[in-house]
Amino acid sequence: MTTLNVQTDSSLLNGKIEMTSFNETALNENKITVSTSSREVHYEERPVYEVVKRIFDIICSVSALAVLSPLMLIVMILIMIDDFGSPVYTQERVGRDGRIFKIYKFRSMYKKADKIREELMAKDECRGATFKMKNDPRITRIGHIIRKTSIDELPQLVNILKGEMSVIGPRPFIPREQANLPDDRLLVNPGLSCYWQVGGKNSLTKEEQIALDRKYIEDRSIAVDIKIIIKTILFVFKIGNS
Repeated sequence: MTTLNVQTDSSLLNGKIEMTSFNETALNENKITVSTSSREVHYEERPVYEVVKRIFDIICSVSALAVLSPLMLIVMILIMIDDFGSPVYTQERVGRDGRIFKIYKFRSMYKKADKIREELMAKDECRGATFKMKNDPRITRIGHIIRKTSIDELPQLVNILKGEMSVIGPRPFIPREQANLPDDRLLVNPGLSCYWQVGGKNSLTKEEQIALDRKYIEDRSIAVDIKIIIKTILFVFKIGNS
């Protein structure tokens, strides 16, 4: 597995995020500083990068949808054979500036799986911000395959085309999960992949995931985005062949 050597501080979450500067006036300035008790997160506007990235996102999403449409059609058919119903699952996620949007995913769980999630919370095995459980009884047979290979994420190419997400950016969480995370990770568009997706994924602690999201916000550039895309492709192929 590819790892990223990033130093984290267990006190990252000890302080309350002061979002007093995160308002309409501040958004028009060149830099927003979001303070915590342990550090400051510096957000610099990069208008040229934003334009180039949006064009890049459109080209990537359209190209990927065109090339992968046969695979996506096959996956949808297999999902319906395994557990008849809509093959695409939608869920509310928190995007840039706290805007709520509906994310698209291939359905990897049996219908009404969300209703029994609370019953399984005690068995959560994820050290990060999301719920994960090895041998989750809600996952279908085809669901195990598309999750392992990240194929279930492909419908998010539509979210990218719509401008709700980018190819690269902090992963978007559901509102109740984002409520336990700092707001500064919402300063940029959420993405299909990010630093921690290729640097440990769910084996990372919540503090490590937050540190990597903050690192991306400060490091972000086309070169960084391309580097993460390459790592993501290698990571997916490595898992698919394991």
